[in-house]
Amino acid sequence: MSSPEVPDRPFASPESSTSSASPGDAADAAVPFARFVQLFTAVMLPIFLAAVDQTLLATATPAIARDLGDLRDSAWIAVGYLLASTIMAPLYGRLGDRYGRRDALVAALGLFAVGSLACAVSQGMWWLIAARVLQGLGGGGLMVMSQAMIGEVVPPRQRPRFQAYFGIVFVLASVTGPVAGGLVVARFSWRWLFLANLPLAAFAAWRVLVLPPSAKHAEPGQGHDLPGVLLFAAAAVLALLWLTLAGHRFAWLSLPSVGMAAVALLLGWALLRRERREAHPFLPVELLRLPAIAWTGVTVTLFAAAMFALVFFLPVYLQIGHATGAAHAGLLLLPLTAGLVLGSNLTGRLVARTGRPDLPPRWGLAVAAAALLALGLVPAGNLAVGALGALAGLGFGTVMPTSQLIIQSVAGRARLGAAAATVSLARSTGASVGTAVFGALVFGLASTADLQAALHGGSAAATAQVVHAFRIAFLCAAGLTVVAAWASTRAPRVEI
Repeated sequence: MSSPEVPDRPFASPESSTSSASPGDAADAAVPFARFVQLFTAVMLPIFLAAVDQTLLATATPAIARDLGDLRDSAWIAVGYLLASTIMAPLYGRLGDRYGRRDALVAALGLFAVGSLACAVSQGMWWLIAARVLQGLGGGGLMVMSQAMIGEVVPPRQRPRFQAYFGIVFVLASVTGPVAGGLVVARFSWRWLFLANLPLAAFAAWRVLVLPPSAKHAEPGQGHDLPGVLLFAAAAVLALLWLTLAGHRFAWLSLPSVGMAAVALLLGWALLRRERREAHPFLPVELLRLPAIAWTGVTVTLFAAAMFALVFFLPVYLQIGHATGAAHAGLLLLPLTAGLVLGSNLTGRLVARTGRPDLPPRWGLAVAAAALLALGLVPAGNLAVGALGALAGLGFGTVMPTSQLIIQSVAGRARLGAAAATVSLARSTGASVGTAVFGALVFGLASTADLQAALHGGSAAATAQVVHAFRIAFLCAAGLTVVAAWASTRAPRVEI
């Protein structure tokens, strides 16, 4: 039995706290817009920082590779950050529920700032990758705690209207990251992409500390499940290393490849076995037993794998395969941004009217799959990339707002941290695996000589080989999105 809960509505309206109101009425009372603005201005910047740093270096990667060397391992600039975020997301969810979500968010901002500084002073590719891992250890808590604080304040029926605002911030940050990265690299240095995080993180921490302390939901005997954390980290790192290295560093069926895959599977099996027996597990397995949450998690994982691979590698494809400048490649992602914003906004309005967050991803992901299929088949002129990017964004924009609504509604208020961590874990897992697999596929199909020649403006034959590799990868992303659309239809009916 859980301990008595602290009142969990720091921004509740005065009307909702009158003695005549029942607990259920108080939980559903309207949140004044002015008080929501106070929350929004506090957590908007952490959400922005968490999302933008997942994609910020997409257009900067070729410049970094020329400066630090080692283009083949450059995918780990993104994968390292995403992997660390993935590992930390469930831990932040548990810590936030136990010790208070506001304080956990401030701690995450501090760690994120330290990692950003380490990135800015990097002197080598693997130094930068290690610093990105450190940055991701903080970044993993930014989105989780921000989303949990939204659910803490806003009742379920009102969340579609407010969630659309946060969805717009997320998609804008995710896709304008490459645009900003391209402009900064074109005029300054890629190091400024990390130095800019320092004042932003400090300002965000100040705004968050203005909020009242969050409620604590500790249970007797609840620990941190350190063995579970370590097993999860080891299994995730080894699996991603295998996906990244197999096929071009060693053959898929070679002894190192089979050994890494076998050990990763063994660690994963040990993790699941432990978490099922643990009273207070690191992974939110009690939520994953609920069909609505489990299928939504699968949908988000597959969606993130396709979308983040597209966002990270499309600018690289345009620069290496089509000799597009960094700033121009970033600007070509603006139609994708517009589509994501429009899709998220329309989805929020639709769900607010119908109360059915389970429906929009079904058609949205089908539209995105069609756009990715065309991207792999149609010649990649500027007009085609822009139009197909807008169409893909429109479809992808239906997923994130609805997934948060479904999982938070089904999980309940006492488990908002674990619920937000579930979405973040699914998204980060998909993004890191998708980016790693996409990179492994491209770098496996194109030889090192072709990649280096294309990077430095070499022969037309080398460029054609690189373009062919990217097209195959886009077709694979389309197939993955089709599976995500199917998974979304398996989730049971959810009404809010």
